[in-house]
Amino acid sequence: MMLNTDRVNRVLNKLQQDALLVMDPYAIDYLCGKHFEPGERFLGLLLRKDKEPVLYVNALFRFDDDLGLRKVYYDDTDDVTAMLRKDLDPNQSLGVDKIMPARFLLPLMEQKAASSFALGSLAVDQTRAVKDRHEIELMRASSHVNDLAMEQFKKLIREGVTEVEVADQMLAIYKKLGASGYSFDPIVAFGDNAADPHHMPDDTVLEEGDIVLFDVGCVVNGYCSDMTRTFFYKQYPDKEAEKVYNLVREANEQSEEMLKPGVEIAMVDKKARDIITNGGYGEDFTHRLGHFIGLQDHEYGDVSSTNHNLEEAGMIHSIEPGIYHPGIAGVRIEDLVLITEDGHEVLNHYPHDIEVIG
Repeated sequence: MMLNTDRVNRVLNKLQQDALLVMDPYAIDYLCGKHFEPGERFLGLLLRKDKEPVLYVNALFRFDDDLGLRKVYYDDTDDVTAMLRKDLDPNQSLGVDKIMPARFLLPLMEQKAASSFALGSLAVDQTRAVKDRHEIELMRASSHVNDLAMEQFKKLIREGVTEVEVADQMLAIYKKLGASGYSFDPIVAFGDNAADPHHMPDDTVLEEGDIVLFDVGCVVNGYCSDMTRTFFYKQYPDKEAEKVYNLVREANEQSEEMLKPGVEIAMVDKKARDIITNGGYGEDFTHRLGHFIGLQDHEYGDVSSTNHNLEEAGMIHSIEPGIYHPGIAGVRIEDLVLITEDGHEVLNHYPHDIEVIG
């Protein structure tokens, strides 16, 4: 655990202000290699272009690790604003974190601790969006565990089981495979529940002919995975459900095939959306095509019609088209995809074929 000077320098090169006060625990972990959960207490990393970084930590979380920066401890009764003003230059601009609570920001503004205040955490977000080699290996490992887990999750499907009963067994499977926990609460959906994109497992009992949708992810060595697969219980889908499945599969695979550096991200979303719309189900594709991922399941950046940025080598995001039409089918197929120097790499290897289970 040590300050990652390469990441810090990348952030500072993107920063438009003179200094940046980072408060997001995951961003601090990304830059310093140490994770805190401070609750309501102040936790901050001050980055400046001309001075050493400073980490402000409540004494409750005192630690011995040498992170290669200056540590400042404070007590619950200390004045956080006064502490910060010792290191802030009132003649310089300050970038603040997007999650910074008003109870910390407003006193700094009222006491004119900086010449101006602006949202500066975009510099961190943009840096985190492009993974380095070490992060890429960790993301591959996390997705590998998720692939292995999917093979075991489908074996939990049996006559009379409920969604909750299946979901309750997933954590133990992940941990046996080497994960530390979920990257998000698993989605297990039977039948028409699969047509609810964010359905949470309930007491719905599995019935023959049901769709079974798993949207699942785990954390391995601090990094997240996320994958969705849709199965059919005991019966091959009828003609219309098969059409829906194949539209989603085509949207997934053809949009993934586009991925390489320099491609406008909005055009990837358009590719998938056009396929589903031309197939007659455009109104049933109700969400963006994907989201970025890393230390957190949802990080800054998405694959949507409003993101006109270009794909860059090192970016990792989901591709997850879906069609949600109760009475016909709810289908989503999701992979994580890495943008490489000359193309892309799909991190998930569980197949996209129609699969009847049970």
